[in-house]
Amino acid sequence: MAVQVSLWHHYLRALRSRAAPRARDYQQAENVLLTVLERARALDPRFLVDYSRDLGAFQFALRSSDGPLDMEVPLRVAAEALLVEEQGAAETGDGPVTCRLGVPRGGVGLEPWTTDDVFDPCSDGSAQCSGHIVPSKVLRVLKDLLVAAIVHCKHHGLITPGSLTVGSLKEEELGLSLLVSGGWRTIRFHVVPVVPSRRPAPALDRAQLTPGFPEGSLKRITGQGVALVPASPQLWRVSTDYLLTRLLSALGTLPGHRLDSLSILDRINHESWCDGGRSPGLTFSHLQTVLLWACALFPAPEDWAELQGAVYRLLVVLLCCLATRKLPHFLRPEQDLLRGSGLDLHALYQRVELFASQPEASLRIHVTHLGRSPPPRLGSGVKALLQLPANDPAYWATAYFDVLLDKFQVFHIQDEDRVSAMQSIFQKTRTLGREGC
Repeated sequence: MAVQVSLWHHYLRALRSRAAPRARDYQQAENVLLTVLERARALDPRFLVDYSRDLGAFQFALRSSDGPLDMEVPLRVAAEALLVEEQGAAETGDGPVTCRLGVPRGGVGLEPWTTDDVFDPCSDGSAQCSGHIVPSKVLRVLKDLLVAAIVHCKHHGLITPGSLTVGSLKEEELGLSLLVSGGWRTIRFHVVPVVPSRRPAPALDRAQLTPGFPEGSLKRITGQGVALVPASPQLWRVSTDYLLTRLLSALGTLPGHRLDSLSILDRINHESWCDGGRSPGLTFSHLQTVLLWACALFPAPEDWAELQGAVYRLLVVLLCCLATRKLPHFLRPEQDLLRGSGLDLHALYQRVELFASQPEASLRIHVTHLGRSPPPRLGSGVKALLQLPANDPAYWATAYFDVLLDKFQVFHIQDEDRVSAMQSIFQKTRTLGREGC
């Protein structure tokens, strides 16, 4: 076991050695992009630059993949001044609620948002609404502004030659893709217009989530306003992405290996489960959500004190989600983040279970780490156990996941009440198993 633990820590040490350079590269690239956005704001004051959302470097340092990072561009208009017309769930069935943003007739200070380049007038003669702000039109204006701003900044030497080109700016359905060079690394940003809102995130109906986070942080962070982002060429949706990143940052203030476990699994996901980024697979956002749920389900500090055990807290939650084919959004549990993803969840489950059963091969980052692997931690039949929450949501609880940890031989909790609860759930699962025979 001593050799095994040192292998986990050696792997983590290698990841940590990359974190500081990645953060520096991100900050350099972000500075270039902010310079361009400042010029875009000067050209069109309807678009703002938000310097307060400064967690991009923090998140990029945790990641191994170089997937796009969001850069939100706030519009100079608050959602509270508009008519938010909800349209129902997205096409995926249980996705986020979408809406149209109407401009009220006689609205004070809203004249810049009734021009043809961003606005469609109402054709039904509505007494309240004069028309709607259209996401596709806003994106088109923002793209033209960025092109002009990049040319200006290059011509006046405001950005480093080669750090950014107009040719790398691509229009996507729900945002703009832009490659920016930062240090030795090229980073892809997903530039997206957002409408600020003071509307708080959906209220969580389970108070037991809060012990897993620093005192008061869950309520304080989720009480901040959400943002409205493009959901389609005509519709907007609520985004809680920034709030989730704030929660992730709050977890970093606690002792233990919460963020370390996320970094390790993100690296394993990129290298092993996604074949070095060549195959589609889980995203950092998926794994971040798994960590948030794991912290809520395992709020005790001792759950995160030992590195290997901390990683397995995420693994048992992830395996359960893949087996049941459902990963609930942390702030909107009715929304399934795996639905509509197009991923081969069966193949992903097989890869994740293989890693959980014999992780040593994936943790060897150098030829000198080769050696005999311990036998598999897990026998057959675990997938049936993992699927129980699909039929009974009551299993989505600490005691059930403690049973799974015990299956993987990483349950070392001494609390008598918790051990008793785990044993009770274990007996219930054995009874169900006999009844199913």
